[in-house]
Amino acid sequence: MTPDQQPPPPPPQPPSKPLRKLVVEVADARDLLPKDGLGSSSAYVVADFDGQKKRTSTISRTLNPVWNESLEFVVADPNTMEYEELEIEVFNDKRMSNGSARKNHFLGRVKLYGTQFARKEDAGLIYFQLEKKSVFSWIRGEIGLRIYYSDEFLEIDQDQQQKNMADNNPQPSEKVFSDAPSQPPPELRKPEPPLPPQEAPVSAPAEVTMEKFHQPITVEEAPPPVTTVQMENHHHHHHHDDQNQNQYHQHQKFGIHSVNPEQHPPHPEMRRMQVGRDGGGVQIGGNERVRVLKRPENNGDYSPRVIPRRFPTNDSERIPAYDLVEPMQYLFIRIVKARGLSPNESPYVRIGNSVRSKPGMPKPGEPSSNPEWHQVFALAYNKPESGLNSSNDTTLEISVWDSQSESFLGGVCFDLSDVPVRDPPDSPLAPQWYRLEGGDDPSLGGKVSGDIQLSVWIGTQADDAFPESWSSDAPYVSHTRSKVYQSPKLWYLRVTIMEAQDLEIAANLPPLTAPDVRVKAQLGFQSVRTRRGVMNNRTASFYWNEDLVFVAGEPLEDSLILLLEDRTGPDPVLLGHVLIPVGAIEQRLDERQVKPRWLPLEGGPGGAYCGRINLRMCLEGGYHVLDEAAHVCSDFRPTATQLWKPAVGILELGILGARGLLPMKSRGGGKGSTDPYCVAKYGKKWVRTRTITDSFDPRWNEQYTWQVYDPCTVLTIGVFDNWRMFADMAEEKPDFRIGKVRIRVSTLESNKVYTNSYPLLVLQRTGLKKMGEIELAVRFACPSLLPDTCAIYGQPLLPRMHYLRPLGVAQQEALRGAATKMVAAWLARSEPPLGAEVVRYMLDADSHTWSMRKSKANWFRIVGVLAWAVGLAKWLDNIRRWRNPVTTVLVHLLYLVLVWYPDLIVPTGFLYVCLIGTWYYRFRPKTPAGMDIRLSQAETVDPEDLDEEFDTFPSSRPPDLIRARYDRLRMLAARVQTVLGDFATQGERVQALVSWRDPRATKLFIGVCLMITVVLYVVPPKMAAVALGFYFLRHPMFREPMPPASLNFFRRLPSLSDRLM
Repeated sequence: MTPDQQPPPPPPQPPSKPLRKLVVEVADARDLLPKDGLGSSSAYVVADFDGQKKRTSTISRTLNPVWNESLEFVVADPNTMEYEELEIEVFNDKRMSNGSARKNHFLGRVKLYGTQFARKEDAGLIYFQLEKKSVFSWIRGEIGLRIYYSDEFLEIDQDQQQKNMADNNPQPSEKVFSDAPSQPPPELRKPEPPLPPQEAPVSAPAEVTMEKFHQPITVEEAPPPVTTVQMENHHHHHHHDDQNQNQYHQHQKFGIHSVNPEQHPPHPEMRRMQVGRDGGGVQIGGNERVRVLKRPENNGDYSPRVIPRRFPTNDSERIPAYDLVEPMQYLFIRIVKARGLSPNESPYVRIGNSVRSKPGMPKPGEPSSNPEWHQVFALAYNKPESGLNSSNDTTLEISVWDSQSESFLGGVCFDLSDVPVRDPPDSPLAPQWYRLEGGDDPSLGGKVSGDIQLSVWIGTQADDAFPESWSSDAPYVSHTRSKVYQSPKLWYLRVTIMEAQDLEIAANLPPLTAPDVRVKAQLGFQSVRTRRGVMNNRTASFYWNEDLVFVAGEPLEDSLILLLEDRTGPDPVLLGHVLIPVGAIEQRLDERQVKPRWLPLEGGPGGAYCGRINLRMCLEGGYHVLDEAAHVCSDFRPTATQLWKPAVGILELGILGARGLLPMKSRGGGKGSTDPYCVAKYGKKWVRTRTITDSFDPRWNEQYTWQVYDPCTVLTIGVFDNWRMFADMAEEKPDFRIGKVRIRVSTLESNKVYTNSYPLLVLQRTGLKKMGEIELAVRFACPSLLPDTCAIYGQPLLPRMHYLRPLGVAQQEALRGAATKMVAAWLARSEPPLGAEVVRYMLDADSHTWSMRKSKANWFRIVGVLAWAVGLAKWLDNIRRWRNPVTTVLVHLLYLVLVWYPDLIVPTGFLYVCLIGTWYYRFRPKTPAGMDIRLSQAETVDPEDLDEEFDTFPSSRPPDLIRARYDRLRMLAARVQTVLGDFATQGERVQALVSWRDPRATKLFIGVCLMITVVLYVVPPKMAAVALGFYFLRHPMFREPMPPASLNFFRRLPSLSDRLM
């Protein structure tokens, strides 16, 4: 059969493309402003997403309209949906207002972002507060929305596809959304003139007049083009020009191969909120570029030091992706598999003379001569201790050996001068097959055969293969790899115990004794008991109306257990219990009321039916579950992702290394050693560097990034000594803390690199100890003074639910302890695990415990805050005592001007504050502050105070020592008691002026007040103010050394201290 006679192939199946739709369900609105002149409003909603505008119908004359309508939008690019913005505005329809309104009155708006959208099955009804459009807008009320997206697959018409391929420049105005719920009336479609190619409509009409109100009306617009920025290559490629060389020489045992570099693939795109770098500066979203400057050196023993950058930079080149750390070169060897090996058992690969791989295993069904390893090695390159690329050794030997007989199976040798250099974002180097050779040894004839597949390249720690590789400076792979962890998603579980009925109460109670029925709730290790229930004698029901709050962590696999107990007698009697899966409980994102549920009780003395209990349960998604201390918190976002605001910047941290660490453990021969690693925590993201074994000056040079949602947060970095990698499976060896550093993000200038060395300080029972120094490079990439960034400072610190239904201080502290335990248990299940001691140290789990040192530190903090008032009082005292006559005369003149022109008092005060702030700009902090030992009272702390601070709770010290500490605490409390009594006395004396407790004093005070009133009515107030001021500032020669009469009169007033028993 000739090719012309062959039957035609079957027609291909029509291709399909994904289509993502965004659905906005507008439920209702509450408490809108009246705008129609009749005490109500006729509201409708307009939604704008990616240039597509749609509106709802108008609900006439109500302040609480209910729409229950859905508006659908087409997502042009699902990959960029998280960067899109959805704007929802509420207007009052002018056609239904009283009188002739000129425009539709604005009732409020809500701005949402793609990160707040959820899938259909995860979306819930959320009520958003309506926001202002400008400062002068008067807005109130809220709107209920349910926003979700769904993906559909549509078949592409072949004719339409060919037409689209023929036309490479389609007009944006030709895009038709066939999935819209309704089409706009014909009169709303404005004809547009044809646009030339590569152009789009410039703007959309500001206001669209709607003619029909019985169905949603759609105004279709072309979506704006998505602007992307291509990142150029940041590194020079030092590849050799002789790429076609394939020399083979006999060297030692086997041949030398040269490896050819690969071509670089296209670079990935950078989207919004990612940092673009150009010319030694930092560019944020194309809006702003700021030069990176070095700060002057400021050396100190316990203060941060500015350290110079140890790698060259060129302002004419782009900054690489790892621009905050020093590039460290590694020789990467990826061993994939082998084929056709000589007979062997469990072969392994040896690199050089010291590094060996794991035993190779063939795939099921494959012969033993085809083992596979799939292992990557990263050997330190261009370092004296590595032995690579030195004058003595310029080759890399890779050999295969039998693990049972230690027999040589073949090898291959590479010339290090021909190894290519790979720089991200290059694709991984493709492995190649190399023939195994036996070298010049004649005894190996016939024993060496087969090929090995591998790839060799030179890269840095930025290589994507580095985190999972076997590194020469971190040989214990399972416990030394750098990892990124995520904290679990935590919820507050609120259980409202309302009522219980039909309980089987014991009948033999003593007379006039009410049963003591309580509810005990358990969730995991958390247990809470309600107060005593109130009994209704008519219905034999018990009422509590008490809220119990727990911390629940996803995947929400636990169950809530409620136990009803009768605690009237000496032993509690179980009246019944109920088991509720946490995953079946309703999730609430706002303050709406949750419907109560009646649940039957089981397991009581009454048999199958033991009564029933009325509960109201919900998972609170509008709270932020605190797992850190509030003053060092790194995240304030609520649990529900639908309520998250967009990020305002990116925080970049470069962990360079540490210097002068102290030995933490001893090895063979009594030699001290340290195996340090670093942990950084910000938000829900934890990062852990690799462990550098047996090093007092480790160099990590690892860089990490976080998205910043609130600049008023704290980044925590801790250094630890790794003990777990030497422990057995059944043995638990906690890691030892070396030190910790906190950096507040708001203290960092925008787009500026801070490279500093911070001391690592640890407070132990023996006192303060410096364990070394850590070198960090930090940058907060954020557009300075952007409206969104500045608006954060005016928003509440915590989510809205914390203010609508606040939690108590003691309750919040107990929940924080439970959250810390859950986070520690979650991270301990990772590999390598983050121990509970590491998590507790990073989260400051013991910050609420009593400490005499912390109490002194807080007292001196209060003294420091009030120092300005003390300084002002001393300055006034010097003025009135004429210590400096020139200054006193100038104060007299200023006082005259302010009295004669009182309108200048307020502006002068604000001007003075501005001048003070400008003056202190010279003394602004040059570096981010670390731990302050003077503020912490760590230098002069008493050993007894430290022993008390590190004591357990309850105390484990001898009774005599506890009694002595209690007596000391009583002495301190007596001083506090005296100070509080003095404050109360002064306030009671003020009340005694008009309370007639001292009739003569009250008569004198009222008489003086009457005289002052008459004088002020007669004398002009300016003259009276001048006379009073000059009398206060009179010269000491006209002043008596005794206290004035007014102060003597006040001190003689009675207080209530004489009534105390």
